[in-house]
Formats: sequence, C-alpha cells, structure tokens
Amino acid sequence: MDTVEQLNGTYFYKGVSNVSAGELFFWILLEKIDEHVGSINNIVAVSSIILGLPLLSTRGKPGNATPGTSIASKYSRQLLNVKLPRPLPKFTNTSIKLLKPMWTNNLGAFVGRTVPVVGWALLTNDVAQIVYKTVSTYNMIVREEDRVW
Repeated sequence: MDTVEQLNGTYFYKGVSNVSAGELFFWILLEKIDEHVGSINNIVAVSSIILGLPLLSTRGKPGNATPGTSIASKYSRQLLNVKLPRPLPKFTNTSIKLLKPMWTNNLGAFVGRTVPVVGWALLTNDVAQIVYKTVSTYNMIVREEDRVW
C-alpha cells in the first residue's frame, strides 16, 4: 500500500488505516501542526505575546486602564525614551477590544505596546498557514464529494 489510499470508502494514511474523511482531515492537521511547530516564528510570536502581558505591578491608573504594565513596555520606555514629533497609535488590552487606538508621542511606549501586537500577527499567520496546508493536502487526497470548499 502507498502512504495514501482509498479502501472501501475509507482512507489509509501513513500507517493509519480505515479512517473516515473527518478522521483523515484530523490526521493531516496533526501532521501539518507538527511540521510547523518549533520554527523560529513560533518562538518569537509566543515570546512577544508573553512579554506584552501586563504582569508587573504599577502605580494606580485612572478609570478603566489595564492594571499593571508589561515587561516590554517597561524596558522599551527606559531604553527608547524619545519624544516624537507626531503621535503614533498604540493598542492595549482594552483599546484592542474596542478597536480604538490610544496615541503616544513616546517611542518607547509605542514599541512596548507594539511587541504583543506583532506576536499576535505572527501567531495568526502561523495558524492561517497550517489551515491552508491542511485543506490543500486533504483536498488532493480525498474523493470529490469529501472535499472542503
């Protein structure tokens, strides 16, 4: 038998036999996740997200501000304390939910708040690639009536 075959309405895929179309999709998804996980992209994404979490305690903040500050924000403000000529948009946990950016003239504050956004963007890209590769591989293998989209 090949690594991929159809047997009496079921599929054989890389040593797993007698699987339905849904089970085949699951096995291909696991394979694509395994191929993708561990790349430098994933490490940077997860690190960026963790560095952007408001884990450090801080002085009192007004109103509905997110309590605490992130490691990225604290150290980028110390290292990049540069006044900008025009304000740049930054997002916090609260402002991202409202899709309403806050504005800052400090380069360090902008960089500190952008670190987790970059992490989430990289992670979203990884998930999109895994899903695309899974669906493409699955659709090449299965019968026409079992295809997705």
